[in-house]
Amino acid sequence: MAEGYCVKCKAKKEMVDANEITMANGRQALKGKCPDCGTGMFKILGNKK
Repeated sequence: MAEGYCVKCKAKKEMVDANEITMANGRQALKGKCPDCGTGMFKILGNKK
């Protein structure tokens, strides 16, 4: 699973329903939800070549 930072809980947690997306600038990112509060979580990934 993907780990991200929840700004509402102020802690690192495993994302629920994490999907890999491509941002407008071409970089990869993960978008999911916090398992405790349901707040949207977002994590920018490194460049993939």
